Amino acid sequence: MIKQKFVKESVVTKTEIVLPNDTNTLNNLMGGRMMHWMDIVSAISAQRHSNNTVVTASVDNVSFSHPIKLGNVITMTAKVTRSFHSSMEVYIEVWSEDIPSGQKELSNRAFFTFVALDKQGNKLQVPEVVPETPEEIDLYESALRRRQLRLILGGRMKPSDATELKAIFDLKPIK
Repeated sequence: MIKQKFVKESVVTKTEIVLPNDTNTLNNLMGGRMMHWMDIVSAISAQRHSNNTVVTASVDNVSFSHPIKLGNVITMTAKVTRSFHSSMEVYIEVWSEDIPSGQKELSNRAFFTFVALDKQGNKLQVPEVVPETPEEIDLYESALRRRQLRLILGGRMKPSDATELKAIFDLKPIK
């Protein structure tokens, strides 16, 4: 098994045009359709990193900064930011583009977590992530805090065990 992989090896970009079947009654892209596309792009990124089948374990907050209109083109880019034993955090950005006007806007950002599995559904160890650029290093270094917060919110870790988050939960009285 490969012990390490660079972030750039997991990058996936997907482009879609928003068609009538993708929209709600206001002619805006439906949120569920957006999340479906985001999940696919992120899963492919995690599969590239792990060279295995993956399943979605969690999705962090997905908020919509502005509506994406019928006819807009969306571009989604995902990459693995950090891996743990069998799980991988994937960061995804979604940009919308109104081609006639030339206007592009960042519409969504989110972190997805995937777990690599074998054909029997057993967890598999995944390669370590090697960040290279300043952005990749920042995302890598902050991933452990996000992971611990996910585990706390999911009831799988006590706040007192979150070594990277102790400063948030361990407030000292002001003298």
